[in-house]
Amino acid sequence: MTEAISTTGLTKFYGEHRGVIDVDLGIREGEVFGLLGPNGSGKTTCIRLFLDLIHPTSGSATILGLNSQADSVRIRQEVGYLPGDFVTYEKLTGRDLLEYFANLRGHGMAHAESLAERFDLDLTRKIGELSRGNRQKVGLVQAFMSDPRLLILDEPTSALDPLLQQEFHRMVLEETAAGKTLFISSHMLSEVEIICDRVGIIREGSLAAIEEIATLRERVLTRVEIEFSDPVSAADFHGLDGVTDVVVSDHRLTCSVTGTVDSLIKAAARHTVIRMESAQPGLEEVFLAFYSDDADKEGPGAA
Repeated sequence: MTEAISTTGLTKFYGEHRGVIDVDLGIREGEVFGLLGPNGSGKTTCIRLFLDLIHPTSGSATILGLNSQADSVRIRQEVGYLPGDFVTYEKLTGRDLLEYFANLRGHGMAHAESLAERFDLDLTRKIGELSRGNRQKVGLVQAFMSDPRLLILDEPTSALDPLLQQEFHRMVLEETAAGKTLFISSHMLSEVEIICDRVGIIREGSLAAIEEIATLRERVLTRVEIEFSDPVSAADFHGLDGVTDVVVSDHRLTCSVTGTVDSLIKAAARHTVIRMESAQPGLEEVFLAFYSDDADKEGPGAA
């Protein structure tokens, strides 16, 4: 399978400050790839390097088989791009702006109109009058409207309400069904789990891992707290598959679970359960728990 995005040793320093270091990445055509990392980890720097908005210190990137620097104009004709800080002409209406983009690319407005309707976007209002969420809708419409082969989206659901996030997820499924490739940068683990096939995890400018989503789910910790009707013994929960950090205080159990919670549920079912709560930790905690040791052992760019 050919690669929509390929990088070799991609590195960017801003003076003495780190951007990204030795990023080796291959994204297959037709897949949805998520780049996960906390703010400042290098996600946006990668995207700007892909599109030749900034030049690498060393290394190279190939986009749709074209050199990201030598062929940057041709690449942009085939790519729909949503920057993480979508800023545009505030005195134009949404319609004026989208017509401007449509004319630049030689497309009509029919698809843009349809997308605006899906997002409940009023195109008659000036950009400067719109809320952050509505500006994000305009950004998404302009990214999708030209029917691009590759979509590069930086924090695409930022400022969208849950219903519109679901609409965006449906659009992603439609694009992949049509054979398109999507590269999505996000700091939201829950979002990439829903829409991505694979995920790259970037921390402090280096790729810590590249995982299939199914594998990532198996490695993510879940914090669990269970309240029972009667006191329980910690011994009942020690040695269970994937269960660690077991603490029992009278009627209450707290623990961590990696992967499936099946063994914990079966053990808990031997008692009367009053209440059960579970939550995944923040993304940074996931990185520290599962990838910092690997990154330290294998070095930058390990996958």
